[in-house]
Amino acid sequence: MTALIGSIVAGALIVYGIVTLAITWLVPARVDAAKSLAALAPPKSVIRRAEATGAPSDFVERVGLWGQRVLPDDAWIRTPYRELALLRIPVARFYGDKLVQAACGLLLAPIGAWVLGMVGLRLPPLIVVLAALAFAVVLFFGPNYSVLAMAKEARSDFRRELTSWVDAVAIERASGSGVRQAMEHAAVLGDHWVWKRLDEELRRSRWSGVPPWDALKDLADELLLPELTDVADILRLAGEEGTAAWGSLRARTSSLRAAILSDEVTRANADNERMSIPAALLGVVFVTLLVTPAVLRIFLT
Repeated sequence: MTALIGSIVAGALIVYGIVTLAITWLVPARVDAAKSLAALAPPKSVIRRAEATGAPSDFVERVGLWGQRVLPDDAWIRTPYRELALLRIPVARFYGDKLVQAACGLLLAPIGAWVLGMVGLRLPPLIVVLAALAFAVVLFFGPNYSVLAMAKEARSDFRRELTSWVDAVAIERASGSGVRQAMEHAAVLGDHWVWKRLDEELRRSRWSGVPPWDALKDLADELLLPELTDVADILRLAGEEGTAAWGSLRARTSSLRAAILSDEVTRANADNERMSIPAALLGVVFVTLLVTPAVLRIFLT
């Protein structure tokens, strides 16, 4: 009876998948007017999102491109475009990771059931199907959490490196350089990815005719970097109104370093609290080892 129910559920899922694919391929897609007009409109900034530019480089990216063409946008639940742009990860690769990991999740439960069957433990087909779906859903959202974690770390690196770049800009500005020249000269001094990213945006703004502070502000808005927005506003005042930016930049650098130090202290305190958990577990294990013989002796006698 259990095998019959499992077979019925598996057959229903297969039929549902076939019908869904048929509807996706055969039924004309509804065109979103807002998205279509937004795609036709000229870009508001020179910032480009992290998308594949050219032929896919590997199997995962090809799978992601296939998923973009076949699956609707709502099937991806939520795509962290800003985090992908910060990490320079193509959207197609992100989609490919989600599909490949979901496919691996579908195979985990059947493989585990087959291994258990070799040792004589047979699981009901319904449990295998439900476990496969659960693994697929969990692994499908795995790239989202990994991208968000990497983006959080990248934003912390950006804040740390931004303080050094602001100091370099202030020094260049104090030595008599113009605002754009100070920003460009300071950006070529470091070899960290943050300095290279700033240098790239400043070069692009020069060739496109966009003011450098506007380019940095657009970058900050797209990548959610409020610290860079404040720096761009200070440099805008220095470039457009001719105000002295030395004191403002130094003050902004001091506040950034204080915020970074506060975050580091908070993280260290959290790590210290987490380190107490293994010590408590060791104490519980030690007490259990001491108490177990006495408890067993009581029950056996």
